[in-house]
Amino acid sequence: MSAPDVVVVGGAGHVGLPLSLLLAESGLRVGIYDIDRDALDRIAAGSMPFLEPGTDDLLAGAVDKESLVLGSNSELVDGVPIVIVIVGTPIDEFMNPSMTIFDSVIDDLATRLAPDALVVLRSTVFPGTTEHVRRRLAGHGCDARVAFCPERIAEGHAVDELSELPQIVGADDTETANRASELFERLGATTVATTAAEAELIKLFTNAWRYMKFAVANQFFMIANAAGHDYGRILDAIRKDYPRAADLPGPGFAAGPCLLKDTMQLAAFTPDHFPMGQSARQVNEGLPAYLVSAMERRYGDLHGRRVGILGMAFKGESDDPRDSLSYKLRKLLAWAGAEVMCTDPYVEDDRLVPLERVLSESELLVVGAPHRAYREATWPDDTPVVDVWGVTERGIDV
Repeated sequence: MSAPDVVVVGGAGHVGLPLSLLLAESGLRVGIYDIDRDALDRIAAGSMPFLEPGTDDLLAGAVDKESLVLGSNSELVDGVPIVIVIVGTPIDEFMNPSMTIFDSVIDDLATRLAPDALVVLRSTVFPGTTEHVRRRLAGHGCDARVAFCPERIAEGHAVDELSELPQIVGADDTETANRASELFERLGATTVATTAAEAELIKLFTNAWRYMKFAVANQFFMIANAAGHDYGRILDAIRKDYPRAADLPGPGFAAGPCLLKDTMQLAAFTPDHFPMGQSARQVNEGLPAYLVSAMERRYGDLHGRRVGILGMAFKGESDDPRDSLSYKLRKLLAWAGAEVMCTDPYVEDDRLVPLERVLSESELLVVGAPHRAYREATWPDDTPVVDVWGVTERGIDV
């Protein structure tokens, strides 16, 4: 069996697998290196390990053509000319970047990379990480070229966005930039050339901007709701035939594995700790607590009341529960004494119950994620619904 043309480290995840499949479709032999053996087994069997529209056919084609090489050992990287690194870059308990896992991966790769290999960092990283990786590799005697080309997709849109969105190529010399650009141009994407440091900030600024936009929307909702006004009506009036407000999002849980983390990475980098980002965190992370308090004001003591949460994924039409604020809401409701039932059509969690039971047995209902299935559900007329997303078109009832 021939060696891969490119290896994607962390290639079985939400970011790595769609990219791997599209690179395979472009004619490359792609190695998927991941420590999640269950995910690798599912991929080998032709089954996607998570929900992502458009990937089932891509995976079937790749398996049929034998264009994927799967492995849970870094030996897969040996001698490969291009290595794409997609490894989580979490924040620690102090809201600062944690580089332990990332550095461990780089150290392991350093002993296996081909001479003059191209290393493409795809994970969102703390400013200065690309240069840090270059020096760390050099410390192992490895002269690989390093580019930072940040992932820009949204879960649920990966297949289209990998080819439709411009790909940022952050590199500090012409040859590295050209080789990285050629890789992403195979997907049909245009590329935008920047330095590595600029690319790192581009990604962080983008995610922090989105996080702050959601915070503005949530703060406006809480202001209007606390004053007794229907924010849905207010928002509709703001947006109606007024282009300058067209991008004001509606309220809802701003969650998931990226936006908060990346805003806090920017805060850790900035001398003043990014007060706008910190404020956005307070607003977005505080929305579940606000809703519980609003329910208590409207409906009284929640102790012993049956409350149902519909949607445990961090966003609509996703099976990804990572950092979902629906779980924070569940914890706060339980702390308030409520008997909480949760449901989700996509998330795999043994604690979840069927939608029909939640709808029929709950005294209060809360929409946690705006799945399309909830728009089509038959909601009980006499059960209050807390729906900041506007899924039910019944108002918010708090």
